[in-house]
Amino acid sequence: MLNNIGLPGLALILVVVLVLFGRGRIASIMGELGQGLTAYRRGLKDGQEADDTNTV
Repeated sequence: MLNNIGLPGLALILVVVLVLFGRGRIASIMGELGQGLTAYRRGLKDGQEADDTNTV
């Protein structure tokens, strides 16, 4: 079912989301998502470093 969306379908979905939420709200959500991913990666890195120091 989702294999048939294509570029025009994705563009339509993007326009609908933009109209529903507005540009400012979408930018806010993307900023929060980026901060969350950064914190997740930092946590993974800290966890690996902690494991490395415990095994030595």
